[in-house]
Amino acid sequence: MRSFANSLGSANLLTGPRKETSRKNYSLFIYTLNLIPESKIIFECAVSCCLFGRSDYGEKVVPLSLPIIYMEMDTKKITQEPYDKADLDEAVETLRRGGIILYPTDTVWGIGCDATNEEAVRRIYELKRREDSKSMLVLVAETYEVERLVSEVPEVAYDLMELAVRPITIIYPHATGVAPNLLGEGGSLGIRQSRELFSSALCKRLRRPIVSTSANISGEPTPLFFSGISPEIVAGVDYVVKYRQSDETPREPSQIIMLGPTGEVKVIRP
Repeated sequence: MRSFANSLGSANLLTGPRKETSRKNYSLFIYTLNLIPESKIIFECAVSCCLFGRSDYGEKVVPLSLPIIYMEMDTKKITQEPYDKADLDEAVETLRRGGIILYPTDTVWGIGCDATNEEAVRRIYELKRREDSKSMLVLVAETYEVERLVSEVPEVAYDLMELAVRPITIIYPHATGVAPNLLGEGGSLGIRQSRELFSSALCKRLRRPIVSTSANISGEPTPLFFSGISPEIVAGVDYVVKYRQSDETPREPSQIIMLGPTGEVKVIRP
């Protein structure tokens, strides 16, 4: 922990009891999380410290002043290749018919369907040979769509979605508006706002959340690229999206954060 702090040089770190932290400082920290590899070390405690002044991981560490890093992140842009409209049209029509598709997401390739279609969700579980007790997440295109699925969205959720610079999945309690077999324990649901070009457009066109689960048989390694997807999975869907099939750019898995009923934060995957 000390070596990380020293490597930042200008960083001001606080440890110990709760410290009041401004919204600006919280914003700086979220950007820092995604820029510095070593930030994984302090991610678990920092979100809860910044917002709630506590951590389930013991030592409390809150970076307060990282202006240079913040400026670099603020100007960073991601270029994405355009997709074929006919490819998108076919994917949307397949989903509307209750079919399942193989499509690129903001992380790895995924198997998807209309998240409100219980039979389509069942088919995905069957294809993956996965128990339906292991819930799957959904993608949305816009922040406001989360409000249709969660009755009370904690303020911190909007901050996390707005400031995240890599994919972030947020697990909410007591979700609604999706197929019952998608929900986890206590009606929980993982939701991620996708900024990837194709999957975001897919959500907007369908006007419903879309299931997103890795394109593999349960228990087998997750393929990082389309070329690694097994023939069984490819043959088991109703449509295979053509966009980005040859793209083998490494992509990071999403961060996973669980929010409690009153906004408590628990980091599942940094």
